[in-house]
Amino acid sequence: MQGLGWAATLAATPIFAILGLMLGLMLGLHWSAARAGAAALALAALLSVVVFDFGAPGAAPLRSFAGVVAEGGFLTLTILWILWPALALHRLQQTRGAIDTLRNSLTRLTGSTALQALLVGWLMALFFEGAAGFGTPVALAAPLLVGLGFAPVPAVALALLGHAVGVSFGALGTPVLAQVALTGLDGVQIAWRTALLHTLLGGVMMVFFVRTLAASGHRPGWRWAALAAAGFLLPSMALAALLGPELATLGGALIGGALFIAVLRRQAVARLVPSGGGEPLGAASGMAQALAPYGVLVVGVVALAVARLWPPVADALSDVEIAWQGFGGFGGRMQPLAHPGTLLLVSLLVGARLQRVPIRDVGAALAHSARQLVPVTLALLAMLVLSRLMLHAGFIGTLEQAAVQLVGPAWPWVAPAVGALGSFVTGSATASNVLFTSLQAQTAQALSLPVTAIVAAQGFGAAVGNIVCPHNIVAGAATVGLAGRESEILRRMLLPCAIYLALGGAVLSGLLWSGLLTGA
Repeated sequence: MQGLGWAATLAATPIFAILGLMLGLMLGLHWSAARAGAAALALAALLSVVVFDFGAPGAAPLRSFAGVVAEGGFLTLTILWILWPALALHRLQQTRGAIDTLRNSLTRLTGSTALQALLVGWLMALFFEGAAGFGTPVALAAPLLVGLGFAPVPAVALALLGHAVGVSFGALGTPVLAQVALTGLDGVQIAWRTALLHTLLGGVMMVFFVRTLAASGHRPGWRWAALAAAGFLLPSMALAALLGPELATLGGALIGGALFIAVLRRQAVARLVPSGGGEPLGAASGMAQALAPYGVLVVGVVALAVARLWPPVADALSDVEIAWQGFGGFGGRMQPLAHPGTLLLVSLLVGARLQRVPIRDVGAALAHSARQLVPVTLALLAMLVLSRLMLHAGFIGTLEQAAVQLVGPAWPWVAPAVGALGSFVTGSATASNVLFTSLQAQTAQALSLPVTAIVAAQGFGAAVGNIVCPHNIVAGAATVGLAGRESEILRRMLLPCAIYLALGGAVLSGLLWSGLLTGA
């Protein structure tokens, strides 16, 4: 056990390195995720040769490293194929005024600041998360909340809390799709288990959201809060179970928002709308125009899901494949016709046509998003190569053995916290899943636990870890002029994060004990 403990400490050293650098970010050292990941990768490469004998015996270490880099690079490209059109679509919506139209339409629906906060800080933030992810909800929702009259610190806190329950399926399900690519598990099976945990516990996040509102002098009433929470969580759960991860957050936010607005217009609160009973109708019309590209996306995802039920179409989709293998057993594969990135690109082009956007504006949005993705690409590549190196060189196997011996059957209590730690040290739920999904899967196998359930717990924890992630906090603080006060926001987020994770571990353990999450 002593030898294993020493090996596990060395295996965890790259993770400790990233953690230290992220803490340094909060102290003003300004290390980017790319630099932190590169430093950890260099350390892992050294340890893989000196301690773990990676590439030996009989194989050239450089060839093995080339295979790891190729795998990490290929996975990076498959994720970027989602992020590139997603961010371009969002950029086009911004520059053409669709985001402002959506914001103004929502705020015209009611004069109640508390209800406006539920619309913007919860439902709209979740919509941004499902459509684009990667820090977009906080960066956009926080300034809007300041515009509604909230102080900067509560505004950022509300945006962080409001988007958290949808992060597991952000950017059209990218975090779960990364898990599918790494494990080969079924995306629907991962998605509904992850969504179940959020559905059972999402009300806890809403409680903290309402408490933050109340501390600012705004009380929406628990019925409205329950409507906003259930309006998202229940459709999200259904979409995850029926269609998989792609629409769970985006579709849930659209359904929840439509339900909230419909009830709002039917209730006496609608009478707070200033002069003229036609405002709500105009707001709905403006929102329909602003949401046109996302409507195309929803139709595309549903159509693809239905088409997959017909064997000839399913076979045709799977026959078109990008696959490679080399460097002594390394490889990767992608089906471009069934890939969310392809659907996003089609939605961008068709939506632009519906909105009569010139093609040059579409090209400008694509070019802008490509430039915006440069630092994201470097960070993602570093984390993906690091995760593949840790898997192939034996780091993950060593950590799995230590986890089995130290934690044992209590691992379900710990699994969500591991996901949250990954988001804290990497800056995103997707990168957390990339870094720790293999560890979670191998630990589950060694302990005879349902692998899919433990992988889902990883995604659940990675989502809530976003509210304490330095990158999200720094980005949100910068948008509302709070540079230098990031630690104040972090302190507000620690208790919600800790309680949500603890309850997540307890609920997961209870579900496993009851046999409700048995299976692969």
